[in-house]
Amino acid sequence: MKLHTLLENVTNTMNESFRHIEIEGISTNSASVRANELFVAIPGYTVDGHEFIRDAIKNGTIAIVGEKDMEDLAVPYIKVASSRKALAEIASQFYGNPSRKHTIIGITGTNGKTTTAFMLKHILESNNLTCSLFGSVMNIVNGQISPSVNTTLDALELQRQLSLSHDDIIIMEVSSHGLTQYRVQGIEFDYCLFTNLDQDHLDYHRHMDEYFAVKARLFDQLKPGGKAIINVYNSWGKKLYNQLQQKSIDIFTLGDEEHHDLRIGKYIPSVVNSAEIYEGKIGAKLNLLLLGKHNIFNASMAYLTARKLGIKKNTSILQALETFHGVPGRFELFHHPKGAVFVVDYAHTANALINCLQTAREYGANRIFHIFGFRGNRDKKKRKEMVRVSHKISDLTILTLDDLNDVPIQEMERDLYVLNQQYGMVIPDRTLAIKHAWEQVQEGDWVMITGKGSETYQQPFQIPTNSDKETLLYLNESRTTSKTLTVL
Repeated sequence: MKLHTLLENVTNTMNESFRHIEIEGISTNSASVRANELFVAIPGYTVDGHEFIRDAIKNGTIAIVGEKDMEDLAVPYIKVASSRKALAEIASQFYGNPSRKHTIIGITGTNGKTTTAFMLKHILESNNLTCSLFGSVMNIVNGQISPSVNTTLDALELQRQLSLSHDDIIIMEVSSHGLTQYRVQGIEFDYCLFTNLDQDHLDYHRHMDEYFAVKARLFDQLKPGGKAIINVYNSWGKKLYNQLQQKSIDIFTLGDEEHHDLRIGKYIPSVVNSAEIYEGKIGAKLNLLLLGKHNIFNASMAYLTARKLGIKKNTSILQALETFHGVPGRFELFHHPKGAVFVVDYAHTANALINCLQTAREYGANRIFHIFGFRGNRDKKKRKEMVRVSHKISDLTILTLDDLNDVPIQEMERDLYVLNQQYGMVIPDRTLAIKHAWEQVQEGDWVMITGKGSETYQQPFQIPTNSDKETLLYLNESRTTSKTLTVL
């Protein structure tokens, strides 16, 4: 593709020579850039791509895009205001603007993005539509699964994957980092969903209003005629709804009054997690295998989206939801041989912890043990509230390590002891914290292990396992019992 064409949405300053330069690929890595490829210099948090421009030239790059002043380069250099934004626009152009060829659904919010995305995928595939999915647990394109590193892929890889997809519909979790770093720039969405907002990432955003404003930016990327689907049960959803009403956007809401497009009625926690839902005055019974009222909200968002996508029979949607078995690391249940229940969940905000812990109470937990920690170099402002919530609802809080992220282990351990000085205990080794609960539980107890979900450990622990789930399986296998740990 001609360089001139790639830069159409990036700059108004064009050199006539750009019309004759053929670009065969795009790279942000100077070590792997090839001859006749465009190199985009990205200023990172630890490494600045501009420092490697001359290496890229030695390796054959034919042109360079960057945002800093550069002189005396042997190849054309195009200066832009933001390299990240330019990369996304260039990648979209290079891969033929793939978002225009699919129905694209973007889901943003603090909690519930992953489960809502998987529920929606299950509904649509149960109704003979194929789906690609991009999110924090895994990426799925044309039925092929690949591991996920970030909730939102980097712009170059995301556009490449979109171009490879032959699926009918693309479902994408969109993080605030993905929005501020322009990873989804150049993508036009048919549907944008807002689940909720809770205190998180305030190490990255200055305050909640800024965090909200970033999330709201997703809705600026709706295609003409695109639809917004908003959970207005929370105050931030109501704020977004009020903002979008000022624009020419079709808005559909999950709310608590009859005029909302979908309303949740009576909640019935039992062996099957149930609730009444209403479209206007027409009611239906929503039944889930997944426990917790928060999953009723996730399912309702998926239900409403499926309806707006054109699935006319509500029974087709409800039947699909009844057979949805869940997402790895999202309220994933295990049975202990003594009759206790262990739960592995990704919950990492105060409200998410409330949802998890209250669900255990609703289902009759005799005692609740709660094991969780905090990530180094992440939002410290939410920690006290999370500990307070855990102390209030749990019978025992065990603080332990999460990812250190280059924070010295002694510093993180000290923080844990300070946070948990009034109640509970601190067991820094995460696997030993789980082992302690495993050995103490009795029939009817629930153990909530939160914060990592399906993610792997980033540092070694005493028990040679790589995740919370693996630790539970290891503990079960290392003991001689007449019962077997089962995944529900």
